[in-house]
Amino acid sequence: ASSQEQWLLISHTLFLENTSLAPCLVPAPSCRAQYSRITGGIEAGVGEFPWQVSIQARNEHFCGGAILNEWWIITAAHCFYPEQLPPTDLRVVLGTNSLTSPSLEIKGVTTIIRHKDFQRVSMDNDIALLMLDNPITFNELKEPICLPMQPGLSQWHKCWVAGWGQVKSGTSQLSISWLLKAPMTIMNWDKCFKEFPKLTKNMLCAGYENESYDSCQGDSGGPLACTQESGKKWYHVGIISWGRSCGLKNTPGIYTLLENYHSWIKKVTELEGRPFRAEQMVGTSKQKAKVSRASEFPKPGSPTLWLLLCLLPYVTF
Repeated sequence: ASSQEQWLLISHTLFLENTSLAPCLVPAPSCRAQYSRITGGIEAGVGEFPWQVSIQARNEHFCGGAILNEWWIITAAHCFYPEQLPPTDLRVVLGTNSLTSPSLEIKGVTTIIRHKDFQRVSMDNDIALLMLDNPITFNELKEPICLPMQPGLSQWHKCWVAGWGQVKSGTSQLSISWLLKAPMTIMNWDKCFKEFPKLTKNMLCAGYENESYDSCQGDSGGPLACTQESGKKWYHVGIISWGRSCGLKNTPGIYTLLENYHSWIKKVTELEGRPFRAEQMVGTSKQKAKVSRASEFPKPGSPTLWLLLCLLPYVTF
C-alpha cells in the first residue's frame, strides 16, 4: 500500500478506537459507519462505507453493491439485464474507496441470482444476489450492513448513498476513482406516486429537498444506508434502482424497498447452500454510545456539501 493509504488506515483505526461499535453479524465487526465532514462534501472517508463494493466486468466498474454476509453481495437485478453475464466474467472489489489502488482485494462470483419476478418495464423486484467464490474476512474496512428487522420508513432519520458512478447524466466516464457520498431523506410514498405513477409498493423514493443530490449511472445496486435516531447501527433500507434524470432539484430517485425481500433472501440463499439468516443481524452493544460530529447529518446549503455528487440511478426514464 502507498504511504498515503497507510496513513489513512492508521487514522481510521485510531478513530474506531474512540467510537462505540454495534455488531450486526456475530462475531463480525460492526455494521455502522461514522461520516466525516470532508471539505466540499464529495469524498467518503476510508471505512465510512465498509459494506460498499464495486461490481465489475472485464475490469470495468458497472454497478455497486453491499456486503450482506461473508458469502453474499446484494445488488440490483437490472445490472444484469439484458446482457446475461456469466458469473466467471464478474469480479467484486471490496475493502477500498479507491478503484485505482495498486492493492485491490478482489473476489470472484460463482452464482448470479436475479429475482424471478423482476420486470424491466416497471422495474419491480429490482434485486439480485451474488455468491462469492470464497468468504470475506471481515475487518474495519469490510463489514456487512444490517437488514431492517421492523417494517416502516418513518423510523429512518438519516440516510446516505455512495458510489463510483457518474457525476453528470449522459456521460460514460466514472465520476472519479474515489468513492463519493451524498445525503438522502426518504419521501412520502403517496407524494412520490403522484410524480412517478409506475411506482410500486416494492419501491421507495429518496432525495434531498431543494437540492440536486442524487445517485447516477454506475451507482445502481448500491445501498441506501440509513440509521435510526440513536445512530448506532446502519441499515440497508433500499437498493439504488432508477430515476428520471441526474440531480433534478426536488426530484427523488427510486429504490427497491428491501424490507419486502427478507423471505426471498432467506429462501434463495438456503437453496444455494449458503443460508443467510436475518436474525443473526440483530446485534446489541454493551458499550455506551458516544456522540461524534462525524455522524451529524448535513443541512441543505451547507458549505460542506456544495460540491456533492449528482449520483443517479443506472436506468433512467
